[in-house]
Amino acid sequence: MSNQASVKIGTHDGVFHCDEALACYLLKRLPQYKDGEIIRSRDTEKLNQCDIVVDVGSIYDPSKHRYDHHQSSFQLTLSSIFPKKDFGNVRLSSAGLVYAHFGHQIIADYLDWSKDDPKTDNVFDKVYENFIKEIDAIDNGVSQYDGEPRYHIKTNLSSRVEMLKPAWNEPSDDKIMYERFLQASKLTGEEFMDRVNYYGKIWLPARVVVLEAFKKRFEYEPNGKILVISQCVPWINHLFEIEKEHNVEGQVYFTVFFDKSWRVRGVPITQNSFELRRPLIKQWRGLRDEELSAVSKIDKCIFVHATGFIGGNHTMEGALKMALACCNDTLVTQV
Repeated sequence: MSNQASVKIGTHDGVFHCDEALACYLLKRLPQYKDGEIIRSRDTEKLNQCDIVVDVGSIYDPSKHRYDHHQSSFQLTLSSIFPKKDFGNVRLSSAGLVYAHFGHQIIADYLDWSKDDPKTDNVFDKVYENFIKEIDAIDNGVSQYDGEPRYHIKTNLSSRVEMLKPAWNEPSDDKIMYERFLQASKLTGEEFMDRVNYYGKIWLPARVVVLEAFKKRFEYEPNGKILVISQCVPWINHLFEIEKEHNVEGQVYFTVFFDKSWRVRGVPITQNSFELRRPLIKQWRGLRDEELSAVSKIDKCIFVHATGFIGGNHTMEGALKMALACCNDTLVTQV
């Protein structure tokens, strides 16, 4: 490694993509590359003078600091690098490669944790599944569905990086492309750090709150179908993981929590599903205030959403009564 002042990070020139923009940002989060100059070129001699090269050169060899994924021999997924975990079979892009090799250190440095702290590994997994994996899949042309989707998402990070490229009727040269690439790297990096911050400082501490509520669930419903949380925290992912750890998957039907007023929320059948284990009573859906209280025979109701996934009450007692009624109603049906 050359001295810090002359460190060079190599990637390809021309049209840029989300994966190498993020890969370069990630490298610059590391002490050894933080002041590195980004060299955009496909010239082999120039790339060989770089301290690390990503997304170009047809070489994957960490011992030589080469991280390309375009060669036909490259078929690595994150599960290949971490065989004890199941991350699926999405092939890595340059972003995924850099994240695989340096992600734990980047997260640990930002959150002021040890690289080997289990919390670091937990955040690493979540950031991959909910951020990096999408970039890997889009860059490698992996379809999100087996068939044609009902709608297409064009506001994802890869699409927004695409929009930073000079348009066909705008001027473009190496200098302009370099400046636009730096914008793309900044954009992808800011979103990456937002995810690390969320999972490390917001999502992970919420697990303690959800676990405590899970342990107390039988205090509110004899079969443990209702979780009562005194504050609004990200709970769905934690609940699914905690249920699995305790071998009671699918047991909790509703959560009752406070968010400006008390809410009762149906638990989805999967973490990302719109379908619920048990929705709120059909006859309540779309009603509000006094009308809802009269139909439900529960005081101080506020609303029930038309789809039956959530409702509100001015008191915890009222929200709990709503959840209990839904647990006990054998006529509740999905619509």
